[in-house]
Amino acid sequence: MAKAKKLPSGQWRTLIYSHKGLDGKRHYESFTASTKKESEFMAAEFNLKKSERSQTDYNNLTLLDVLNRYCDSKSNILSPSTIRSYKQLTKTAYDSIKHYKLKDINQEIVQQWANEFSISRSPKTVRNAHGFLSAVIYTYKPIVLKTTLPQKKKFKAYVPNDQEVKILMSFYASKDTDMHLASHLAAFGTLRRSEICALDAKDVTGNTLHVNRSMVINADKQYVIKNMPKNTSSIRDIEMPDFLINMLPKEGRLVNLNPSQLTQRHIKTLKKLDIPYFRFHDLRHYAASIMHALGIPDQYIMERGGWSSDKTLKEVYRGTIDDYNQKFQQMAFNHYEQMQHEMQHDIQKPQ
Repeated sequence: MAKAKKLPSGQWRTLIYSHKGLDGKRHYESFTASTKKESEFMAAEFNLKKSERSQTDYNNLTLLDVLNRYCDSKSNILSPSTIRSYKQLTKTAYDSIKHYKLKDINQEIVQQWANEFSISRSPKTVRNAHGFLSAVIYTYKPIVLKTTLPQKKKFKAYVPNDQEVKILMSFYASKDTDMHLASHLAAFGTLRRSEICALDAKDVTGNTLHVNRSMVINADKQYVIKNMPKNTSSIRDIEMPDFLINMLPKEGRLVNLNPSQLTQRHIKTLKKLDIPYFRFHDLRHYAASIMHALGIPDQYIMERGGWSSDKTLKEVYRGTIDDYNQKFQQMAFNHYEQMQHEMQHDIQKPQ
């Protein structure tokens, strides 16, 4: 068993043989952790998986073969939408390398692919495609890719203000019952499109909404109900105000739309009302931003919205909406002016 060595930084590193490259050189994988035991465990786990993989010879399969094999092996484990996205990537993302045999795939080839693929794609698209490719290769060949990828672009979501949300909901109140309910569930309940479209009257108990399903597109491009929301942290019970509970149907689906229909109606309505464009999902940003502006603790916002950590909350959902930004800014200005007034008064006092 490989032994970990302590680095000058205080971390522990274990090196373990991985494979021999096309150039004949031996390649090693490095496993660094804060403790000796953890580092050696990571290395042992890698070695075990390497041994298990060696029992089946995948070397003569092409990359396209193993991409498809991977999708098939995960078809009953991953969500339909994830499998669909993987199959789409298999068809469109790896044209320049898909006919390489697995035994010939190495870091240099993958780096060259990433460099070419990123020319006309966004950093997010490149990272998603590489993430899938990396998982597939690691499953069938014991190498860990360390590809240099394009830097992420910081995404700044638009957060609608109170007035825009009021105009939108007032319009829906008399024109579109489904969108009226959907916009309320997003703006006041922090629900995603997929969650809203999967809700049924049986998911309501008193003032509590039980969120435990989602509507997604499967590999056949059909919308289906999945007995799981986006992630495990999204399984939650949300308390709703009386007025919203009273609006909900007593039986059947709460909103008779699929996510695509919901988005199309939203965009059409924004144009009709001459409201600046924002995604329907940004009503969820609005909900989180309002709660944050009102001083509600992040932990509560995370639980209500189904976020597993505050990373997304800090990067996206904490964008303070203009109305509240101006309000708090003016509060600060008033405080500074009062301080300045008091200082001037002290200066003018006779000594």
